[in-house]
Amino acid sequence: MRKLKIEPLTKEAFAPFGDVIETEGSDHFMINNGSTRRYHKLATVETAQPEDKAIISIFSAQALEMPLTIRMLERHPLGSQAFIPLLGNPFLIVVAPLGDAPESELVRAFRSNGRQGVNYHRGVWHHPVLTIEKRDDFLVVDRSGSGNNCDEHFFTEDECLLLTPHQ
Repeated sequence: MRKLKIEPLTKEAFAPFGDVIETEGSDHFMINNGSTRRYHKLATVETAQPEDKAIISIFSAQALEMPLTIRMLERHPLGSQAFIPLLGNPFLIVVAPLGDAPESELVRAFRSNGRQGVNYHRGVWHHPVLTIEKRDDFLVVDRSGSGNNCDEHFFTEDECLLLTPHQ
């Protein structure tokens, strides 16, 4: 079983999978009579159909037992999905490139610093939210509309990956 190396989350490294949502290093302009910095369009909500809607939710997640065997990934073919940490805690991100099915050898893992969120592009394979804390909250921006927007892929036993958060 291959052990996933956890990389720091950067815009450059995560670009094939989506957007890193953070203010550090991002352009901004002043609004509200000069009292507020607006970090504009840090990510784009993607939807497949004109009748789809972008929605905002809060996910309250519980930590999974670690080390974690990654047995499955999911994707959302009809819309993007963004996770923004609300409590400032680091969290883990496991992703694989676009394709009919994720390839185990191309799976990558990242660690958010707690001030960074992610926006998975439409169709990008990813593991469901992975909090490191016992419980954590995330603001989630994704798509609502008709049609099946969640595909799951289960790895064979020899394709499974091991994730250890304290490397």
